[in-house]
Amino acid sequence: MDPKAAVTILAALAQDTRLAIFRLLVTHGQSGLSVGQIGEALEVPGATLSFHLKELTRARLIEPRQEGRFIFYVANFTEMEALLGFLTENCCTAPGCSAPPQGVTEPTFFKARKQPNLSGLL
Repeated sequence: MDPKAAVTILAALAQDTRLAIFRLLVTHGQSGLSVGQIGEALEVPGATLSFHLKELTRARLIEPRQEGRFIFYVANFTEMEALLGFLTENCCTAPGCSAPPQGVTEPTFFKARKQPNLSGLL
């Protein structure tokens, strides 16, 4: 991921309402939610919601899907995984570091990377 793209995504999430929208959409997976359902769930007025949805769409964190008269939004999991990968791509590469901190759950993208053999350390 390009660092400028990461900054755009992080800036979009650095606002309470947009973060709440994104987190809500993540819980609904690929089915997503209509604009009305999002507004109702978060108690956000239409004009305000429209602005925030536009910002999240511009950052490529959510995607609109037209169904008849309704627009549904879904979280862009590919972009979310790319951001997480970008943020952690250098995890544990410093000399002397061989594994994530104890108790940290490794996301799927981290597990997929080639890992050192830690069997003797665990």
